[in-house]
Amino acid sequence: MTAQPQPFMSEEEYRAFEMTSPHKHEYYQGEIFAMSGGSEAHNLLAGNAYAALHAQLRRRPCRVYNSDQRIKILATGLHTYPDVTVVCGQPQFVEAARLTLTNPSVIIEVLSPSTERYDRGMKFRHYRAIPSLQDYILIAQDDYRIEHYTRQEHTIWHMHEAIGLSTQIVISSIECLLSVADVYEKVELALDTPSIPRELPTEEQP
Repeated sequence: MTAQPQPFMSEEEYRAFEMTSPHKHEYYQGEIFAMSGGSEAHNLLAGNAYAALHAQLRRRPCRVYNSDQRIKILATGLHTYPDVTVVCGQPQFVEAARLTLTNPSVIIEVLSPSTERYDRGMKFRHYRAIPSLQDYILIAQDDYRIEHYTRQEHTIWHMHEAIGLSTQIVISSIECLLSVADVYEKVELALDTPSIPRELPTEEQP
């Protein structure tokens, strides 16, 4: 994602704009931010994670969404598109058209040079404000590594790393396993790529 702020628009104007735009945008405090397309590795990693969770959850009361599913963090107003989103129980939406989800249980983001700092920092701060969110998972593109953040209490999160193709993470909240080998299937790692920070405005959030 690249920071390309556009003229101020209301939330309703943003949603109408997204319905006709050929590209996806984040929305925060009246500004929209263009989201760049993913690399082949990014798309494979997100697709593999989606497929692994969908296979485990297809006969259970959970839904797995790809990066076309927009979510809104009600506490902060950020609208964004996670790479993979899981909802267990009844999904809740902002509008009758069911375009903007508000109660994710699990969010997965694939790290990239342009978004890694944002995904680890300000974006995670927004995500932590979602009461329903139990797990936040980051997938690296430069190593066989998955970081798993689990909510322990309201404001306490525990981090576990799975490093290497023989490892896996356990997503207890949805009773699923995510193996590193499955997530990185057919993926050629991006090595020695410089990181370019991208952040939204840095106001303190509740």
